[in-house]
Amino acid sequence: MRKVIADEWITLDGVAQAPGEKNEDLTDGFRYGGWHMDYVDESFQNWMLTNLNEAGGFLLGRKTYEAFAGHWPTAAVEERPIAEPLNNTQKYVASRTLREPLTWQNSRLLHGDAVDAVAVLKREDGGGLDVIGSTDLLQTLNRNDLVDEFRVIIDPIVVGGGKRIFPDNGQLRRLRLVDSEVTTKGSVIARYAA
Repeated sequence: MRKVIADEWITLDGVAQAPGEKNEDLTDGFRYGGWHMDYVDESFQNWMLTNLNEAGGFLLGRKTYEAFAGHWPTAAVEERPIAEPLNNTQKYVASRTLREPLTWQNSRLLHGDAVDAVAVLKREDGGGLDVIGSTDLLQTLNRNDLVDEFRVIIDPIVVGGGKRIFPDNGQLRRLRLVDSEVTTKGSVIARYAA
């Protein structure tokens, strides 16, 4: 069986929206895009590259897929260590509006209900299925008990609002800390089993 693994960059107040670039996601007037970039250090880079290279596949929502497909296939030379696993590994895309064929290599549209499609993927043999970004998809998978592990980097910054990986729905969910480390920039990298 395959695991579904959430790989997320979040603020101390739980926001996962637009960590990498100023104009990455301006939904609902979000104005703090790129908040994570001041916290990049060697520990973070090693963590991220390890996660990308060990992934057996990526689960992406439409918005994340479109952003990634618009950038990673033509990434600059210095971005190749990140681009190569993203470009070469199978991507499964949850969308009600996209149609096949998808333009980014090794990308496949999930057919039917995303929850059912991911449940089928989990029953296959293979490596972990990493969810990157894709907050709506991640919330749906989590609500349906399909997420096996959360790998997060929690930056010491509060942005006051934005898209989160956990909704404010009052649902209790206990997790078990598997391992953690503190980066040189004060971020906490943690892995939790669901």
